This record gives sequence, structure tokens and C-alpha cells, in this order.
Amino acid sequence: MSDRIEDFRLRILERKPLRLKGGGSKDFYGGPLAGEVLDTRGYSGIVGYEPTELVITARAGTPLAEVESALATRRQVLACEPPHFGNATIGGAVAAGLSGPRRAVAGSLRDYVLGVKLMDGEGRELNFGGQVMKNVAGFDVSRLVTGSLGTLGLILEVSLKVMPQPVAQATLRFEMPQHRALDALNGWGGQPVPLAASCWQDDVLTLRLSGAQAAVTAACEKLGGERVAEVEAAGFWTALREQTAAFFAGNAPLWRLSVPSVAPPLDLPGAQLIEWGGAQRWLRGAIDVGQLRETAARVGGHATLFRGGDKTGGVFAPLSPALMEVHRRLKQSFDPYGVFNPGRLYSEF
Repeated sequence: MSDRIEDFRLRILERKPLRLKGGGSKDFYGGPLAGEVLDTRGYSGIVGYEPTELVITARAGTPLAEVESALATRRQVLACEPPHFGNATIGGAVAAGLSGPRRAVAGSLRDYVLGVKLMDGEGRELNFGGQVMKNVAGFDVSRLVTGSLGTLGLILEVSLKVMPQPVAQATLRFEMPQHRALDALNGWGGQPVPLAASCWQDDVLTLRLSGAQAAVTAACEKLGGERVAEVEAAGFWTALREQTAAFFAGNAPLWRLSVPSVAPPLDLPGAQLIEWGGAQRWLRGAIDVGQLRETAARVGGHATLFRGGDKTGGVFAPLSPALMEVHRRLKQSFDPYGVFNPGRLYSEF
């Protein structure tokens, strides 16, 4: 693999814009793609796995499915359920920083990144977090890299915390309008109920419970609802995570709103689907960007153009001048020549 590392370094030192690419499963996400492709899939393999320590380390080009398969042999999982959206790699998953249905209770992918090995814009191999060194500026670089869409450097390896598989699971369905569903989810969130995921759409709330068998059984008896068959439930949550459910089909713009879970129903046009106990709200359709972002900001959240639509207005919510300056300085520190994924996160860099 040393030859592959050297190839990466030589490409970077040419100081030409590079489009970092693993499986390409998240190419739709973020700003327009630019630069010559630097493919990481040839740099793959699980470097280390310590089931008793709940840590796995893999090279960036390792398929996410391969990592999950290795974990499954020891009845362990990536608790935040990162989506694949195709042939995802572990490096691409960390670069995108996306999490699945369990995120509201298990935490985000960023919370499970223990360390990264990164190649910066000078071609240097840097280790952060659970690997070797800490950024002298005091930043938690491992987590800064997560969700940066490859704009800070080329991820070479990642170390992730893993968790045991749930002992028992159950899925329940309830018929209720959006305002009642949001009230119920926030109420249950403050009780000792083993919530693992939720989804509201078209006046149907679907709830997943997981944990100890006794806790799941007691919660089912307490909450009521219609019990969903195990095979059907597994397919439902997979389709939600991978966005193969009917709601996500078609070419209409898909917006993701991150808001406080207690935010009331949002008066916006288009079809809606709600996850994460009310904190993640998906909208489909051509919606005025200004209206959408103003509505999200009014309740303390923000809106992202997740897929499709016109990206000229920016994919991510605009940053304040102070935050943009922080981003700009970080970019300058790690990628002074603007090599990595130009414009993918913000057009300014």
C-alpha cells in the first residue's frame, strides 16, 4: 500500500484541483463536482479490529459493507447506521458525515470517530485523535474532518467506535396527525422507553424499540400500537436509511431540515417525512429557498438542499461572517493551495 500512498502524494503535490472519490455514492451531496478524480478504492482493507475494545480501523477505500460484515461476525454494529446509497466506502461515509434512523438516540457518525489519518495539501501524512497526535490549535480534527466533504484533506484511515447489536427489537405503528406525533415523540423521549428510531409520514407514525428483551416487551405493552412483522420492519428501516422508500423516489428536490425536536409542524408546501423524534424533517418539491431557510431559522434550525434542485443558491445554510472566517482559516491550514474538492462545501473554498 506504500506505492498507493506515494501516488496520492504525487497527485496532491501537482497542486491541481482534485475530486476525492470513493464509491461515488454521495456524489449528489454538496456543491458541484470539480477537479480531476482521485480514486481511493485501491487503498482498502481493515487494518485492525479489536472487538473487546469496540474499535475498528480501516483504510479509506474499504467498502462500508465490508466493515459492517466484519462487525456482524462479532455481533457488533456502527450504531449510527450510516447510509450506503450504493457502493459506499468508509472514507466516503466519514467525509459525508451522514447518519441513519438511529442517530437521534445513538448519536451521529461524528460521535464515533476516534481517529483519522489524513494527507494534507502539502502531501504530509497526519494522525489525529485515537491514532498519534493532537492538533496544536486545540481542534478535535478527527471530528472536524467528519462531514467536511473532503475539503480539508484526503482521508487515509479511520478508527471508529463500534457497539454491540441490540438484543431485541420491535417496530410499532400508530395512526396520528403530525402535531400529535411530535407531541408523543417528545413525551416518550423523556421517559424510560428504549426508542431506537422513528418515522412519521402521511399520518402514520412508525416507531422502533431496541434493547434488552424485557425493556422492549414492557415498552410494547405500554405504548400499544400495531406490531409490525420482523421482516417487514427490517425492510422498512433499511428503505428509510437508504432512501429507497417511495417518498424519496423521483427527481423533485429533496430538502433536509434540522430543527429542535419540539418545533411545531412547519407550514411549508410539499410532502413531508419526519425522523429523529422530530429533529430531522424531509421535504420534497420545488420550494422557495428564502422561505424555507427563514422558516427553519425561525424555529432554531437550518435547511440543506440534500439532493436535486438548483444549487446556485447554495446547498448548505449560509454561515455567519465569523464562522465563515473560521472555516476559511481551517481550509488554509490544511489545504493552502485549494487542491481538495473545491466548492463542494461552500463556493468560497
